[in-house]
Amino acid sequence: MHRAALILTGLLMVTPAVAQSVEDVNGSIEIVLGDHTRFEEAFAALQTAVTDEDYEAVAALVSYPITVRSTEEELAVETPEAFAEHYDAIMTEEIIDAVVRQSYETLFVNGEGIMFGDGQIWMSGVCADDACENWTVKVITIQSANP
Repeated sequence: MHRAALILTGLLMVTPAVAQSVEDVNGSIEIVLGDHTRFEEAFAALQTAVTDEDYEAVAALVSYPITVRSTEEELAVETPEAFAEHYDAIMTEEIIDAVVRQSYETLFVNGEGIMFGDGQIWMSGVCADDACENWTVKVITIQSANP
């Protein structure tokens, strides 16, 4: 019995048990990426658009051009219209599931952006001008985690 308790204690020490809150995620975004409200709004907009199957709204949240790797072949998408046209090939069940199931509190945040699922979707700040004085949060990566 004592040995089992030692093993369990050892496992608990190795296994990270980090619970995040919305404030924690917002703080990480502020430190690493900038204005958290832009990311929080983009996160909610993407989840709503995907849930509602609003192809045009999802397409509007993507940075173009984008190379999508959600199927066996890569797909180069140049415009929102092309995205909407190929929506079913791009937004596979795996990709949709990653977006819909992601909670804000469990977002992974790093210098690349915010990550949905196991990396199926990444959103980041995209500059609208050379000085990057104006920027918006867009989807920059769409890929299968199961190539």
